[in-house]
Amino acid sequence: MAFLRLHHATFTHPVGAEDEARAFYGGVLGLTEVPKPSTMNAAVGCWFRTDGIEVHGLPDPDFHPNRLGHPAFLVDDLDAVAARLRAAGAVVELDDRFPGHRRFHSYDVFGNQLEFLEAVPSTGESR
Repeated sequence: MAFLRLHHATFTHPVGAEDEARAFYGGVLGLTEVPKPSTMNAAVGCWFRTDGIEVHGLPDPDFHPNRLGHPAFLVDDLDAVAARLRAAGAVVELDDRFPGHRRFHSYDVFGNQLEFLEAVPSTGESR
């Protein structure tokens, strides 16, 4: 048995907040909304995808922001992502505790934690 890759991560949001999810995940982050399979309720939640990354937004009637468990997005231009988030009014919290990467944490429009990382070229020194 072999694990191939993570298929998707799920975030929750308040019931009826799909438009806010679209504005953040589609607008701010630039992910593409994808249709859900016909076996799923098209009116509930929303799914986003880009370059092998997929996140599914699901409404939760007892919604509480997830401040610990989070998806971590590996990106090729961390500064550009930080700039997009800051321009949208999101917090960007730098964190240098992950060797071999630059990274920061932020939060979606619902308060769910997100992590963004960029690999740094090896210099022979540990960070």
